[in-house]
Amino acid sequence: MGKIFQLQTPTKIIYGSDSLQKVGEIASTIGKKVLIISDQIMSDLGYVKKCEACLSEKDVETTIYLGVNSEPTDSFVEEALQLFKTKGCDLIISLGGGSCIDTAKAVAIIATNEGYIGEFMGGKRLVEHTPIPHIAIPTTAGTGSEATDVTVITNTKNDVKMMIKQPAFMPTCAIVDASLTMSVPKGVTAATGVDALSHAVEAYLSKKAQPLTDMFAISAMKLIINSIKKAYDDGENYEAREEMLLGSLKAGIAFSNASVALVHGMSRPIGALFHVPHGVSNAMLLPAVLEYSKDSCVDRLATIGKLFHQNEKNLTNEEYANLAVSSVKELCSYLNIPNLKEWGIKEEMYYRVLPKMTTDAINSGSPANNPRVPTEQETINLYKVCFNYNFSEETVKN
Repeated sequence: MGKIFQLQTPTKIIYGSDSLQKVGEIASTIGKKVLIISDQIMSDLGYVKKCEACLSEKDVETTIYLGVNSEPTDSFVEEALQLFKTKGCDLIISLGGGSCIDTAKAVAIIATNEGYIGEFMGGKRLVEHTPIPHIAIPTTAGTGSEATDVTVITNTKNDVKMMIKQPAFMPTCAIVDASLTMSVPKGVTAATGVDALSHAVEAYLSKKAQPLTDMFAISAMKLIINSIKKAYDDGENYEAREEMLLGSLKAGIAFSNASVALVHGMSRPIGALFHVPHGVSNAMLLPAVLEYSKDSCVDRLATIGKLFHQNEKNLTNEEYANLAVSSVKELCSYLNIPNLKEWGIKEEMYYRVLPKMTTDAINSGSPANNPRVPTEQETINLYKVCFNYNFSEETVKN
């Protein structure tokens, strides 16, 4: 008997130019009092006011929480939850990057299930009651969080990024409007873009990959590879921005159903301890992890190599796999992705917390999905390699 697979997505995905205009129409069919979870930058850019106006046209009341000012933490969740309850809201809209969307996912769950968000980590506690409806509106092409059943929330007491995955965390609706990404700065475009690429790559290489996730992952990689440099070089290139956002969405669907792997497992402790944005830390790790994993996934890496070099013909899978690794390195170099040392992390502090980072990475479960599963010592060695990694150095070919 063959395997049985499952694919989960938001109930509704709306995308296209100015699709934000649909938010009032959609919200009015779900609730009457909305909590918008966003940040100060989105407010300053006028996106929050634009969203609020669309809701007002449909007689939907709004309350606004702008407290998300970094990677999402349990403190943000508690603050937003309190506001949600105080104002008697019945619907949540997240407007922003992955931090806003992940915060909203957690609030939607705790609002009906009570308790502390960390209780749901690792399936220790399952969501029993239907969460508050949640409309996710991404403003960066990176996390794909609008289409995943995953939230990552930092426990501020022990500096652990809690990766929590259950079907109930999936947003009810995703509105994907590329016009909201046009103002993203160059550095953020690079970091979130490689983040999206890493989602697609890890979903494709994951031990939990399946035919439908492969379809989304490959399509996402094609879009991102074709458009990331264009979006980076010219932020006003709408076509490139749209391709990046759709690529990010597809990558989100892929990894939400196939899971991520070693890159994300190692990335979360770096973010928690050194406050490196999630997209940046993934980009810092991706090339080195691919080099480490290559011999265990040559054929799949070869497919990725062909996406980067469609004009290269008659190469062996080993050669295409090497091209995949070298192309990702070249891309990170082109996008000026820093290594950990260049980011400003002190070497002494970094080495001191290597045991904790390694334990937290392995305990997250993601490394077990990698084609090559590292031992504790191999994980420590990889962290050491990544600290002063040279993206410009030629890939060693076996």
